[in-house]
Amino acid sequence: MNPTMNPTSTATVTTPIRVLCADDHPLVRKGIASILANETDVVLVGEAGSGQEAVELFRKLRPDVVLMDLRMPEMSGIEATRIIRAEAPETKIIALTSYDGDQDIYRAIEAGVRGYILKEMVHTEVLRAIRTVHAGKRLMPAEVAERLSEYFPQMALTPREVEVLRFVAKGMANKEIAHQLGTASGTIKMHIQNILAKLDASDRTHAVTIALERGILHLDF
Repeated sequence: MNPTMNPTSTATVTTPIRVLCADDHPLVRKGIASILANETDVVLVGEAGSGQEAVELFRKLRPDVVLMDLRMPEMSGIEATRIIRAEAPETKIIALTSYDGDQDIYRAIEAGVRGYILKEMVHTEVLRAIRTVHAGKRLMPAEVAERLSEYFPQMALTPREVEVLRFVAKGMANKEIAHQLGTASGTIKMHIQNILAKLDASDRTHAVTIALERGILHLDF
């Protein structure tokens, strides 16, 4: 009898880790696909170019691991992560981004990601990340953990404070912001005072600069 057909054989067949890659840059997806193509225990089952497409392909393919770019058109990777995790809590999602602002990291972790990779680390870390997260462990690279520790335990801005700061970044005065939000100038002044205190900023311009560095605001606000 052929030994490979022996019913008493103890050999087991390992099912490959099925991966979905979601990134709006084709070159990034192509690079990841080429890396995964050389592995026997990992297989790329789909590619998405937007958050919405990532959710749709997830529902169709049900991969084990999702590599999720945090900033994509139509729907952010963070929002896509929330939807996927709500529908399938067992899914392992790894945040993939070129931006390392601590607020993006916090939002991704809160959404349910299990690992975090900066895009410049992809070629050296993506396989380890996939295998680590699939095994049920978390992955937080030292560079990312250090980035978080720089600001912890600083107080986070409230959604309204972030909204006010967006208007400040556009050069609006308190009265203009108050008009936009349908509130009093005194209320806006109070929000800005809170923003400056929480960010340890010396003035409005400094607050915007810090917010951009930390990922609280983005250049496309």
